[in-house]
Amino acid sequence: MTAQTPPFRDSQLPFAKRIDDLLSRLTLEERVAMLHQFGPAVERLGVAAFRTGQEALHGVAWMGPATVFPQAVGLGATWNDELVRRVGEAVSTETRAMRSRDDRVGLNVWAPTVNLLRHPLWGRNEEGYSEDPKMTSAIATAYTRGLRGDHPAYWRTAPVLKHWLAHNNETDRATASSSVRPRVLHEYDLRAFRETVEAGTVAGVMPAYNLVNGRPNHVSPYLREQLRTWTDQDLLVCSDAGAPSNLVDSEHYFDTHEEATAASLIAGVDSFTDHGTDSSQIVERLQGALDQGLLTEADIDAAVRRQLAVRFRLGEFDPRLDPYAGALDFDTPAHRSLAREAAEQAIVLLKNDGLLPLTGQDTRIAVVGLLADECKLDWYSGTLIHRSTPLEGLYERFGADRVDFAEGVDRVRLKTSAGTYLSVPSADEATDEVRGAEGALDPALLAGRTDLPPLTTDTTGTELALIDWGGGVLTLRAPDGRYLSVADDGFVRASADQPGGWVVQETFRLEPHESHEGGHLLKHVGTGRYVSVTADGVKVAAQSPEILELEITERGEDTVARTAAAADVVLVVAGNDPHINGRETEDRTTLALPAHQQRLLEAARAANPRTALVITSSYPYATDPADLPAVLWTAHGGQAAGTALARVLAGDVSPAGRLPQTWYASDADLPDLLDYDVIGSRQTYLYFEGTPLFPFGHGLSYASFEYGNLVAHADENSVHVTFTVTNTGGTPADEVAQLYSRPVAPSVSRPRRELLAHRRVHVLPGASTELAFELPLSAFEFWDVARGTRRLEPGSYELLVGASSEDIRLRGTVELDGTPANPRPALELGLNAADFDEQRGAAIVDRTKLSGDAVTPASENTAELVYRGCDFGPATRTVTVEVSGEGSLELALDGGPVIARLDVPATPGPYDYTTVVTPFGATEVHDLHIGLRGPLRLAHVGFSG
Repeated sequence: MTAQTPPFRDSQLPFAKRIDDLLSRLTLEERVAMLHQFGPAVERLGVAAFRTGQEALHGVAWMGPATVFPQAVGLGATWNDELVRRVGEAVSTETRAMRSRDDRVGLNVWAPTVNLLRHPLWGRNEEGYSEDPKMTSAIATAYTRGLRGDHPAYWRTAPVLKHWLAHNNETDRATASSSVRPRVLHEYDLRAFRETVEAGTVAGVMPAYNLVNGRPNHVSPYLREQLRTWTDQDLLVCSDAGAPSNLVDSEHYFDTHEEATAASLIAGVDSFTDHGTDSSQIVERLQGALDQGLLTEADIDAAVRRQLAVRFRLGEFDPRLDPYAGALDFDTPAHRSLAREAAEQAIVLLKNDGLLPLTGQDTRIAVVGLLADECKLDWYSGTLIHRSTPLEGLYERFGADRVDFAEGVDRVRLKTSAGTYLSVPSADEATDEVRGAEGALDPALLAGRTDLPPLTTDTTGTELALIDWGGGVLTLRAPDGRYLSVADDGFVRASADQPGGWVVQETFRLEPHESHEGGHLLKHVGTGRYVSVTADGVKVAAQSPEILELEITERGEDTVARTAAAADVVLVVAGNDPHINGRETEDRTTLALPAHQQRLLEAARAANPRTALVITSSYPYATDPADLPAVLWTAHGGQAAGTALARVLAGDVSPAGRLPQTWYASDADLPDLLDYDVIGSRQTYLYFEGTPLFPFGHGLSYASFEYGNLVAHADENSVHVTFTVTNTGGTPADEVAQLYSRPVAPSVSRPRRELLAHRRVHVLPGASTELAFELPLSAFEFWDVARGTRRLEPGSYELLVGASSEDIRLRGTVELDGTPANPRPALELGLNAADFDEQRGAAIVDRTKLSGDAVTPASENTAELVYRGCDFGPATRTVTVEVSGEGSLELALDGGPVIARLDVPATPGPYDYTTVVTPFGATEVHDLHIGLRGPLRLAHVGFSG
């Protein structure tokens, strides 16, 4: 280092010392400015501008063309950690390559999403990996390991896990509170984050929009109490977009933005994503908080330090030493091959009565359905460089002369009240444009096209392709392939290559109009306005809606039936458009396949019994497979989806994807979307006691496998398990071996079975492979609410080995030593209200705005709590409750009569707790039942002798 080189530029010094030096040179104003997502350059020190956040869920998103891999739920369906690691490596390599030519591309990538797929109606189901925390953490660790790279000091990209915490609803997502009991918190929601953070492959996390136990995630004490205790590494916490303002504007949790911003920073948020590229409001709020004494310079420095730690690891200050600085690999043959491999491995064969694979030399194939010639993208996709639809893949593999196609759209004309028809004007000179092809820091701001002429009316009109995506939500497509869309000027044009955008402008609803027989109003969903006809063209307006008559010139099921009848085998490709009916901001309302697609499936099946259903979707459907000889599922598979599907159908590749979540048989099997108590409401394969349509881990093969030679033993630290898998079929194939466990005689409700480990292996015909697993004893623990810690319960544990959570082939038992259960020391320590064993009608809320939990009736002002095995000692004589609100509490032992009642006078507010004492007689060990009556918040129950 020369005399003129500051220490923060000295690569021989440890990062910590260099960060100390750089911090000392930054003014307070410069440090505050760094805390917005778009931190400005500090030119006097030669420090570049920096932004947090680059979407990279299954490829580089939003910044133009890039390799598009299968959706995250599809990567989860591969059950292949090493494959997903390679996908992460390819994505981060393309991130570096794209940044070399476009500095808008960031290296702090906001991926992956590790929210558990607890409820299949969640709109963002496509973003997660699995309903199982162990499975999710394994796939997330693999992906982040690929994103990070393997250099000991420098990172290829810096991944941030989304979305902390317990976030599975788009309905009221910025104001709803997830009630998460301690066991669910520690055994389920935190676990997926924890194991990935502990692996050392993560740069940080992003808090979610929602609240958990009444407290916004952006001021969550778990960031400090949990997240930052899992690693010695400085983790960067980036807010979600607009969430800092939500603390005041929608959640009303704080009175001022200065209070809210200060509370977020102190809780652990280090970078504020708010108001787009305009940092002025966040800077003003931070400065105001400093002026009001809500923040100190030390608080600012702690956050800046964590951000700088990421920047140093990314090699920003050591460009000559950064091993990834010259990465230029982009859209390489290797990346294209990997995209195809990932798409192949994500395909799940749900049912097969011998129809597949399609090996006949002269087999005539009909491919039909709304997704048969589609390669759909989602909100977090990049722009396609290559594109393969099912139809194109089948043409390529089998030859176009053997494949017939029918999309199954309804062909319609829209007749006006004047007797004319809506017409799409010719636009021969218009250029083809793909939404987002140029890249955008915020694609939500992309506007619709206004360079094309709006629709008009004439005597013949234009025949439009109508698709009903479910729930009455329609798209209308012109003959040239463009979708009807509404731009900012309100005119309706055939202008969009696909439905899309933050607010989709290509969806409509037909609403019957009672004043005109057969008449409808055409409502534009994006604006909420109705289509009207004006002298300047067709537009949406608040007044004078046009009454339209729908004339169907051809029904989709008729064309499908004709095409199916002429084929030897029919493939019905059904599913969803990821921008419609189930996406970010919008949950689904049902598991049912949309009626339009159900009609097509039934028409094909009636015309030809050799009909297979290919579901291409972001989430599960409840579709009865009884009359179908074959059913497959794949998530939207990215750029190589069609080629991959054709290769699996042809038998070039044996399918070995496995379901990463339970497929339920009907909506009746589902709890309420906002019920996060997976234990109490028996959710996911862990607790569900019904019969699923297809179970977690399910997936078939063209080969057959035999399991044998199970050997298991425990030592002081681990359980060791080995078994063999033999391919007894005639096809080389992958098998996904799954190892589950369950305690034989648990003292509390435990999972029916719980995934401990899995491995995807390739086995040749007649060959065997031995699989060995070493499982830490901690894998068998549960969260003991009586102790407030994890505990290994002593006793017998059954080991279950098989091809799915329900297809168990081998069973064994190990005896584990542990810590015996003891009664709760109720007399000695009392009870935290949230540490119940069972509840009915209760919700956990915030005890204070800073920390702690309390319990309140969720609705109707009544709730029941049960605390098992409470030790009241030789003589308990009084009970003391810490409570706020107004009402009463009723205490009983072992479900018997009420033996104590405490009346609570009204307190000034929900955080103003009072102490109420009453006589209570109990001895020895009993189950305590507490009834809450009225709008109370119970924080603690104490006892004295």
